[in-house]
Amino acid sequence: MKMISRIPLPKLLKCILRQLLCLFAIMAYTYGVTHGSVLKLSSDILFQAECYHYLFDAAAIKLHHLGLDWSTPDHGPIQNVKGFSSINSVIKRVATKVGTVDSNFKLQPYPRCIVLDIEGTTTPISFVTDVLFPYARDNVGRHLSATYNSAETQDDIKLLRSQVEDDLKQGVLGAVPIPSEDAGKEKVIASLVANVEAMIKADRKITALKQLQGHIWRTGFENNELEGVVFDDVPEALEKWHALGIKVYIYSSGSRLAQRLIFGNTNYGDLRKYLSGFFDTAVGYKRETRSYVEITESLGVDKPSDMLFVTDVYQEATAAKAAGLEVVISIRPGNGPLPENHGFKTINSFLEI
Repeated sequence: MKMISRIPLPKLLKCILRQLLCLFAIMAYTYGVTHGSVLKLSSDILFQAECYHYLFDAAAIKLHHLGLDWSTPDHGPIQNVKGFSSINSVIKRVATKVGTVDSNFKLQPYPRCIVLDIEGTTTPISFVTDVLFPYARDNVGRHLSATYNSAETQDDIKLLRSQVEDDLKQGVLGAVPIPSEDAGKEKVIASLVANVEAMIKADRKITALKQLQGHIWRTGFENNELEGVVFDDVPEALEKWHALGIKVYIYSSGSRLAQRLIFGNTNYGDLRKYLSGFFDTAVGYKRETRSYVEITESLGVDKPSDMLFVTDVYQEATAAKAAGLEVVISIRPGNGPLPENHGFKTINSFLEI
């Protein structure tokens, strides 16, 4: 140590060295190792640590456990000095690529993946019910007429025919027969419009409807008639998670096309650069546990608990939890009430994650 002290180091480097030496001593004390083993232990720590910030955070936490003040040169007992916030406030702000430190000074690892719902989670429910749905309803006839002979629209019509046939068998309210092509384009479109309007009114989460809606909304976004809306905290949180290397995915009953349109054309610009993928009802319905099992398997996480699912719907939260995912419920303006004693952690902002 005397040889090191003779080296003309800059002031900053001396501070770093002092913190490292303090950490070495703490680890020796904590683990009960001998003086001769300190150097080897320190070397192991340096090899395993992800960055110097992590070492300093660990040193601060260990010092606090010992009742010592990390901010003073001699690391004396913790004192409440006016103008200097306690170590608690500092430690709570600690963030590394490993995780965050909770109120008990324990490191809580970040999830490997975060899966977000849209309606009531990233985006106000009112945007969906008062903007997107009415736009699709008011433009379905025009869209079908303008694109009737395209392969895409013919595929949409095929899906709708199949869905309506099932609805008629089950006696679904609002379902009306769709005539064959021989009846003429106008009659086919009129029956399709009637069925789609009934489906939208009932807020049905079915692929046939969601696929057509996505194609209608695409025209709206392309013509600057629509703009996606997200809550103010969403862009900042997405950027933060992206910087930490956390993969973020969207799972919504809306089609993947619709999801990309919303996040690609938001009031905060194109947010798709922060997203790693999109899931829709093709993977399964959101209130079914199997859907979340499919997502975890497709993403290849080591265990379901590596994934955090954020939703505003209790039934979706329950299904995801049954699949082993970590779950939090989003509390946003306009969201529906939750059951009493639902047992899930709730957040009012993504910045709480």
